Amino acid sequence: MEAALSEFADRVSSARGSLEAARVPVYRALGRGELVEGRSLDALQAAYRLGARVAWRRYARVARRLALNTESVALLAEAVFTHIDEIAAASVQAYADAQADAAGTADRRRHRLLTLLVTGGPDTETLRHAAAEADWPLPETIAAAALGPVPGSAADAVTGTEPGRAPPGAERVVGRGDQRPGAGGVLRRYRLPEPVLADLEGAEPCLVIPSPHLLLADPRLQRLLRDTAAVVGPAVPPAQAADSLRWARALRASGGGPAPGGAPVTDPSLARLLLLADPALVRLMASRHLRPLASLTAKQRDRVAATLLACLQTPHGTAPEIAARLGIHPQTARQRLHQVHRLFGDLLADPDARFEAEAALRAAAGREADRPPG
Repeated sequence: MEAALSEFADRVSSARGSLEAARVPVYRALGRGELVEGRSLDALQAAYRLGARVAWRRYARVARRLALNTESVALLAEAVFTHIDEIAAASVQAYADAQADAAGTADRRRHRLLTLLVTGGPDTETLRHAAAEADWPLPETIAAAALGPVPGSAADAVTGTEPGRAPPGAERVVGRGDQRPGAGGVLRRYRLPEPVLADLEGAEPCLVIPSPHLLLADPRLQRLLRDTAAVVGPAVPPAQAADSLRWARALRASGGGPAPGGAPVTDPSLARLLLLADPALVRLMASRHLRPLASLTAKQRDRVAATLLACLQTPHGTAPEIAARLGIHPQTARQRLHQVHRLFGDLLADPDARFEAEAALRAAAGREADRPPG
């Protein structure tokens, strides 16, 4: 307050029109100090107002004693409250700048953590240190999600979607965005749960979701996953986040993701992910063990392939088991089973051939399931 009074006296005596630049750092430091101490600006602004009232009472007594005219008193009052407004404005601006700096630092730390997780191979100590810096409690498990273009993002614009346009029901806000350095927190984005780490502006948008068994139920996260036709990789320990993302991207690239607006894939089959690792090998297994299907019509081929897969997947491969699995009459299952034994008798007696045939059939069934209807 002493500095403010001294500044005001100098200002009045020299008839300056605004706050002296040399004094501004004092009031900026007060504003930053309130943020550092974890307080709002309410107390500081109340102190400014109280100081102005106390000072004005004393000025008013002096004005009465000196019998100053009304115009002089009015000018003095205007000077007092203009001075307080400028002091408060300097503190408020410094407080806001400090908040922005803190938010930018937090975003950079979260982005560094996200990058560390999805690029793979962080040692335990490095990961713990980065998580602590980002104020991100390390969970027991995480899942990484591979997203399509995020509505309103740069990637979305490249795909030809109208920039800034979100699907119906999408909640778009201004605030913490993809947590990339330089993003500035001004990107319009979905309001994600705070623990979720997100890169929504990169060429390959992705998320890291801690404790997925809990957070995947959040409707805000579900909305983003649905609108971007996302695939969520398997839940893994944090050190394997890169694997979870790699598997999710592989499944999405293979056409295994949902259609836009459909339910996101949140629990991909590990066997299916394994088959995606080497499609050429799967095709080779099919050519070796499923060759008899080539002589059948398309309708026959589908029926026999489904029966063969059911035979391989049921405990004993009996007609009643196959009937229950395929939802058909046991007599129909028995007729189909005779055809399967006629075409694949040798295969059914060879454990290795059975395994490879089942893998090839599972891969083919997955491709059929991913194919859009019509």
